[in-house]
Amino acid sequence: MCGIAGFFELPQHPGEHSATVRRMLSAIAHRGPDSTGYYVDDRCAFGTTRLSIIDINSGAQPLSDETGRYWICYNGEVYNYLELRVELEAKGRVFQTRSDTEVVLQAWIHWGEACLRKFNGGYAFAIYDRAAAELILVRDRFGKRPLFYTTGGPGFAFASEMKAFFALPDFHFEQDVDQVQSILAQWTPLPHQSGFRHIRNLPMGCWMRVTVGRVEERPYEALTLEPSFEVASEAGALDLIRERLAASVALRLRSDVEVGVYLSGGVDSAIVALLTCDRAQGRVRTFSVEFDDAKLDESEEQRLMAEYLGTQHLGVRVGHGDIATHFPAAIFHAEIPAFRSAFVPMYLLAESTRQAGIKVVLSGEGADEAFLGYDLYKETILRAEWNTSSEHVRRSRLAQLYPHLDHYQPQDIAAITGLYHQFAEEKIPGLFSHELRLQNGRFSARLVRSQDGPFRALQEMVRATDGYAGLTAVRKAQWLEYKTLLAGYLLSTQGERMTMAHGVENRCPFLDPAVVDAACAVNLRFDDGFTEKRLLRQAFRERLPGAIVNKRKFPYRAPDGAAFAAAPPDYLELLLSEAELSQIPYLDSRFARSLTKKVLANGASGTSTKENQTFIFLLSLALLHRMFVKREGMLRRRVHSPVERVIDLRGGALYGSQGNFASVT
Repeated sequence: MCGIAGFFELPQHPGEHSATVRRMLSAIAHRGPDSTGYYVDDRCAFGTTRLSIIDINSGAQPLSDETGRYWICYNGEVYNYLELRVELEAKGRVFQTRSDTEVVLQAWIHWGEACLRKFNGGYAFAIYDRAAAELILVRDRFGKRPLFYTTGGPGFAFASEMKAFFALPDFHFEQDVDQVQSILAQWTPLPHQSGFRHIRNLPMGCWMRVTVGRVEERPYEALTLEPSFEVASEAGALDLIRERLAASVALRLRSDVEVGVYLSGGVDSAIVALLTCDRAQGRVRTFSVEFDDAKLDESEEQRLMAEYLGTQHLGVRVGHGDIATHFPAAIFHAEIPAFRSAFVPMYLLAESTRQAGIKVVLSGEGADEAFLGYDLYKETILRAEWNTSSEHVRRSRLAQLYPHLDHYQPQDIAAITGLYHQFAEEKIPGLFSHELRLQNGRFSARLVRSQDGPFRALQEMVRATDGYAGLTAVRKAQWLEYKTLLAGYLLSTQGERMTMAHGVENRCPFLDPAVVDAACAVNLRFDDGFTEKRLLRQAFRERLPGAIVNKRKFPYRAPDGAAFAAAPPDYLELLLSEAELSQIPYLDSRFARSLTKKVLANGASGTSTKENQTFIFLLSLALLHRMFVKREGMLRRRVHSPVERVIDLRGGALYGSQGNFASVT
């Protein structure tokens, strides 16, 4: 895992290219504190801040082929790189390193775009072809690794994190009101959204070609969620789940450094930890977030699982004050408006993980999307069958939904029945499964003074997707979760952006294409979908403690508004001052101030879920405006990433050459 950044056809004197790309890389040095390297010529400059995990001694970047025509800067891992290397060597390709970076480069040279469907991993990379004068950018199929680009100024620039664009001459951040409204309404950015004007996130499963005066973005793999095979029996389904997950974990344990595991207290991370221990050479280290608030804490289950497996466990205790203190730093790394504060404890967990000497962790993200673990899926089944179900079935199924929510208790069933009856028919075309969730989004969208179709961008996305209209209601729900909340929040704001803030790479075994394919083949085939992840639990029932395997999903949550009401930090003046709020041009300042006062006065007991979400959105928007638009109060830690490699080809000459590169230590 690393950070990459660079530009193409930037109209400045070539003599300034080195300084610009070095400033870009310095801004994201936290992603790769081990070393920095960059390539520069008269047309292109790009580089890497490296987190050394594979081939530590000889895998420095940028890296070229033997001719010096192709150069690559690479972030992430392709876990099946050893198998691909054998295949490429059989076709005559010659390798100089043991790195997966070189495998990716050679695969592109040999197979072109077709290589992307062979890759199993989480990655974003840039390949520069000197002879063709073109730049290729690629992002993995599930959006595990970020890759932003801008054409808002002269030339083209890209980076793993948008803060690298501060280094570009005459570049200014401006929040995009249409994108902001969309993010507020659906809780998360869409695959292409960044929240800022003139900045686009390369969507997952896409690649692009940049040439002089032309930028082309193309998909290379669609998310179909249609199984590629059939499973004959439940016993066969259980064997398939075990085999695919064990193989996925084995691939993700490929590393030249120690690999740890995040334990949440639920069944998904417990399975990952179990399979990791099966293959580990020594004692596995596990890490967890613990909360002072007992309603949010799962430390009992975390410690139970750690003791059961015999791991060396570290729990990071988080209180309300920790959330409030570290929220600005965490949102600076997230860069995207957030609807809850749960990413802040993950920021603190990653910090402790790195301090413990761990650079790589496995986690359980993607399990609920693959194996239909969210109550949202059960809710979708219930609503789709509402008009043909008996009153008894409706009420019994409602009683199984959202047990962690205060307003879904037995005494509330009658009122909830009326709500579900109202939403038994589709109201927003294409978005039936998410319509109840989107009601909270409508409330958050009120932060924008002038609203103009908050769900328009999402509807356009589903309309433009071949085959979406023909999916079942549950498959549509699953597709939307992969494309929105998983990629836009769980893998990014709460995931990769928090771990990489401290130079820790996260790997997700449940997001192996073979695991997702297996889950699609067995989901709803051997049950009705109302027993949460029944097949996944059954597959590992005999190998996990009963308290873990039988535990209902307990969504990972943090205190949200209550954390700020308990001890309001000084920076809340951003929300309480009319002068501060008026500097955000699109904001409804009256609504914002009224909401802030209510949350701070009432805390957790007197505010609703949607009010809490909207408050966190408001706070993150105000901080992002302050740090990115006004360029004030940035909390970036100074990270030294020593320069290891410089390739300078300005004017066609290779300065200080050693083989295909010039080395600076």
